[in-house]
This record gives sequence, C-alpha cells and structure tokens, in this order.
Amino acid sequence: MCNLYRMTKNKDEVAAWFDVMNELGGANFGAEVYPGYPGAVVAEGKLKQMSWGFPLVMKGKSGQPLKPKPVNNARTDKLDSFFWRYSFEERRCLIPVTAWAEAEGPKGGKTRSWLSRPDAELFACAGVWRNSDEWGECYSMVMTDAAGLAAEVHTRMPVLLAKDDWGKWTGGSPEDARALCKPWEGELELDRTKVPWSGKGQVGLL
Repeated sequence: MCNLYRMTKNKDEVAAWFDVMNELGGANFGAEVYPGYPGAVVAEGKLKQMSWGFPLVMKGKSGQPLKPKPVNNARTDKLDSFFWRYSFEERRCLIPVTAWAEAEGPKGGKTRSWLSRPDAELFACAGVWRNSDEWGECYSMVMTDAAGLAAEVHTRMPVLLAKDDWGKWTGGSPEDARALCKPWEGELELDRTKVPWSGKGQVGLL
C-alpha cells in the first residue's frame, strides 16, 4: 500500500516527459505527496492538479456527517466494485512518481523505505480519477501484489507502467487495462532510511 510518494521533477519537466499539455499554471507541489493533498496527474492528454484520494463519506455514531476519508489506493481485485468501476472503465490516468515509500519497523518506531526504478528517474503509476463534490477532481493509485524488492517491505505495490503501455492504460479497453494490473517485472531499487515514518491525515485502501 502506498501512502506517500515523491515527485521531485518540476511541472515543465513532467509535461515534457509525458509529452502532454501543461495545465498546472502557477500550481506548486511539495516533493512529497500525502493522501488528501494535491498531486500532479496526467489525464485526458494534460498534466493536471488533483487531490490524492477519492472521498469516502463518513458518519458519526449519531449519524452526523464527518470529514471524508481519502481512499488513496485502489486494489486491483476490487476494480469491479461500485466504488471504483466507472472510474476504472472510463477515467484512467498516469501518476508521475520518482519514488514511493513504505513503512518498516516496530509500531511507534517505523521508518521510511523508498522504492524506485533504477532505469527511470521518473515513471508512471497506474491511477483512476473522477470529479467529486467534496474535493473537485481527485485520483487514486492502483495497487497489485508486491514482487521483488517491493515484497520485502509490503504485500502490495503500485501498478508500474512501462512507457509503451501508457496509452493502453489511459485509452485502451478495460480488458487491456486490467491485463496491465500485475507486479512489476523490472528491477527496483530499495533505500532503507532512518527517517521516522509520518503521515498526514487519514488514509485508506479499498
């Protein structure tokens, strides 16, 4: 599961990397992206700003509305559920990433372990997006079973897309896209750090 990732390239570099129109204007992003915060997404042939996580409406014990929870990860085996189905079938996107983090260590003492692709300084994770009443346009990262070095730190990992598969993910049929929802077979690089794990806000996986 991914609850933190890095995107350290500037918007012009990202737009050029993916060969899309830059619609970000004066938007600025932090180098680290957390659930519920804005991130850069490639959708509809454009580089856009969206919030990371689909809003999950919550209610208190007495039925009063609570702050929505950002569901920032979508499991591949749940893409046919009502929560994800229409976005997966109609609104798939690319999420530019330079590395993603997983938490390792004992409870209360977890640290950040970063995973990246040694063959690409910037790469694409598979995503889905939609418009929401709560946060406007929002996106979620598609997760699959972990493999290779990623399996050393978690049971799941983002769906990483080879450049030749970008168009198939965003514009292909649901069947074509589903065939891409598999563990990454290429090399990965694992950087275990002593930096304490910390997240911002609520996170979720459906």
